[in-house]
Amino acid sequence: MEVVKNIVWHNATITKEDRHRKNGHKSAILWYTGLSGAGKSTLANKVEEKLFERGYNTYVLDGDNVRMGLNKGLGFDAEGRKENIRRIGEVAKLFVDAGIIVSTAFVSPYTADRDMVRALVPAGEFVEIYVAASLEVCENRDTKGLYKKARTGEIKNFTGISDPYEAPVNPELTVDTGGQTLDESAEVVLNYLEEKGYITKA
Repeated sequence: MEVVKNIVWHNATITKEDRHRKNGHKSAILWYTGLSGAGKSTLANKVEEKLFERGYNTYVLDGDNVRMGLNKGLGFDAEGRKENIRRIGEVAKLFVDAGIIVSTAFVSPYTADRDMVRALVPAGEFVEIYVAASLEVCENRDTKGLYKKARTGEIKNFTGISDPYEAPVNPELTVDTGGQTLDESAEVVLNYLEEKGYITKA
């Protein structure tokens, strides 16, 4: 990748801390990771719904949605996945600077790629949420019919079947979407955000 020279970061007059004071809450990346079908997007949207109802500034960056625009054309091999995560990490960093609680729902199967995003923001602004539904649960759901296609070889580089998934070793939070209802899973996330002071207790 070509190194671009003669570029200097411009410090804005309004700071992230100014936005925190105005918004009444901290900003952070809620990074949902897990197998396809684990419920990442569903959980991220439910948490956003509950945060929005309480007046918090929040947005969800969904894996499929981002690949329709910003990351259109990227493949699903290791190199394509790495660039996919790098780009979304940079976008999420901007959301954090804007004072927003930004959720990202991506399989993001590789530890190194997730750690790369974690390193983009100060400590405490990256919350790794492992959506820990098992492969069996995800395959039984097969909400998009992808596992069936992966099993027949119609889809290559499919995480959990022909490609590995490196589960988080020490995530900030683990949510068992295979054994909890959606509302129960959302409450686990909200309780964590309250306990850690990102938002105030309801």
